[in-house]
Amino acid sequence: MELRTVLLIVLAAIAALSLLVYQYFFKNPRKGSLKIILAALRFLTLFCGLLLLINPKFVNKDYFLEKANLIILVDDSSSMLQAESQDNLSGMVQTLSGNQNLKERFEVHQYAFGRAIRPMDSLRLNKKSTDIAAAISAVDEIFVNGNNAVVLITDGNQTLGRDYEHLNLGDNVFISPIVIGDTTAYEDISIGLTNTNTYAFLNNKFPVETTILYNGKTTVSKTMTISLDGKTVHRQQVTLNETKNSQTVHALLEAQSVGVKTIRIEVENLSNEKNTINNQKETAIEVIDERTKVMIISDLLHPDIGTLKKSIEANEQRSVTLHGPNVSSNTLDEADLLILYQPTRAFANVYDHVSKSKVSTFTITGKHTDWNFLNRAQKAFQKANSTQSEDILPVRNNSFRTFGLENFDTSGFPPLNGALGDIQLNKNGEVLLFQQIRGVNLDQPLFTVLTDGSQREAVLFGENIWKWRAQTYRNHENFESFDAFMGKLMVYLSNSGQRNRLELDYNLVFDSPSLALIRASYFDESYQFDSNANLNIDIQGKENNFVRRSPMLQKGNFFEVDLSDLEAGEYQFTVSVTDENLKQSGQFKILDFNPEKQHMGANYGKLGRLANNTMGKLYFPKDLQTLSDDLSTAQQYLPVQKSKQNIVSLIDFRILLGLMALTLTLEWFIRKYNGLI
Repeated sequence: MELRTVLLIVLAAIAALSLLVYQYFFKNPRKGSLKIILAALRFLTLFCGLLLLINPKFVNKDYFLEKANLIILVDDSSSMLQAESQDNLSGMVQTLSGNQNLKERFEVHQYAFGRAIRPMDSLRLNKKSTDIAAAISAVDEIFVNGNNAVVLITDGNQTLGRDYEHLNLGDNVFISPIVIGDTTAYEDISIGLTNTNTYAFLNNKFPVETTILYNGKTTVSKTMTISLDGKTVHRQQVTLNETKNSQTVHALLEAQSVGVKTIRIEVENLSNEKNTINNQKETAIEVIDERTKVMIISDLLHPDIGTLKKSIEANEQRSVTLHGPNVSSNTLDEADLLILYQPTRAFANVYDHVSKSKVSTFTITGKHTDWNFLNRAQKAFQKANSTQSEDILPVRNNSFRTFGLENFDTSGFPPLNGALGDIQLNKNGEVLLFQQIRGVNLDQPLFTVLTDGSQREAVLFGENIWKWRAQTYRNHENFESFDAFMGKLMVYLSNSGQRNRLELDYNLVFDSPSLALIRASYFDESYQFDSNANLNIDIQGKENNFVRRSPMLQKGNFFEVDLSDLEAGEYQFTVSVTDENLKQSGQFKILDFNPEKQHMGANYGKLGRLANNTMGKLYFPKDLQTLSDDLSTAQQYLPVQKSKQNIVSLIDFRILLGLMALTLTLEWFIRKYNGLI
């Protein structure tokens, strides 16, 4: 307690006593024990009141030891079973976590990981993918304070995610990998990254690109073949050596029939090759016989036009042609969808065609738009004419339900350039993006979709959408989310039929069972998402007698079923709504591909570089005792004594108030009883 507080308490006692002496002994000549009792009660009342005003406090210090964290991070993927038994791996973890010296020095935490990290109660070694980078990053985010020693038990083979060797971790994370698996380098030839389109068109050729990888010191020459539905359609000789250890092969295949086609790529085995599983890889492509023709009409040059063409044609179901506003009616008749870029008076014939044909349109406006003409040429929306332009940021409407937005997120996107002015929507529709100008959210649409019978429209009130696609690449190092959003928009606009109340979202081909997901959205008669509906999915195998019915679980604004327990093969399914005569069917294929079987040995070289980058050290299973000794004697992991100060009141104010109430009550009763009131 501070000296100042002690002095105030003493002064409070003196002040209360002085006032008491003056009231009861100096001015009151009455004598006897009654005066002393009343004086004592009055002293307690005054002293408690003064203590309430002073509110004396004292500091209570608690001392404790803060230990460093020891995080045991274990690879729980199926590839670990190829190198070590489950009992041996569990024994390693128990040896480390039960070491008394380590327990005295560290707070021990145990996690297992495959695609994601989880607290470890037991090892399962059944994960079909490994993301070492995600596991290490998660640990770095969880344990922020103090020094953290990470013991990474893994074979070092990562099947997805960022390169863990080059992670930017905090200065307080020290990683010591324990290498599991054979560190001998065997001669190996394998199929690497394979690229192909999702769709191909009937009687057209489509590209297949694959990389052949070689690990060895001699020169080898092997035959690589590509087969389509079991029929060999391409064959090529590949020669590799220690310096030229990879070759990319390009092939053009012809789509001769409609349907899902399996593409199998194989390379001949080496004479002494130990791992032959990675000598073949499968993928698939859907051959379709329909194509959406999109026409972009503009009388000016702008980066947006090239961006729209590239994004829309990312899906080969669609082709884009560019025309000026003087395009003929016969040419306009060939288009399934018109994109009208910054319309001016020159677009008069185009809008006459739109009015007669009821073709769906996507209108993009900007600083070159003639609003006087546009407000007269169409009745779907009206905008007050203004020559002042402004930067407009997008604000996503999270309740948008017209079509799925998937991973399209506009947060952090650069602004578009548009004209100021109130916007009036004259048709039924839904706003996808609202406007934000200079930090103020406006109840004005930036991107909206409109419907009038069979005609559908989309309107973007701003130019420079090319910046959004560029920002998507900066965020994700690819254009997929932007192109997927644009694809959804094209599907919505080109479909002039009535909207389905039951809509499905799934892939025709899944690379592995772990990726197999089917989503469905169900809407009531007013086309509002119905979260109370019960959806079921019936799945039947095409190649076996597998039949199963499963409920679909609601997740946000859709229903989902996880099919990761299915085996590789082809399946057909039907999604139905309980108590409704609504059904949707489809088919998909799960490929027999396990990335965990693509590597035979341990990648100890990459793990060693990870250890060096994080000031750790590389160990092997036989070095467990050495690892324990190093960790328990390392100076950077010494426990730190810390103190915590708790400032508490000397006396609880409720006790003082209660004591004051008691003394005042007793004084009143005593005075009343003795006739002093």
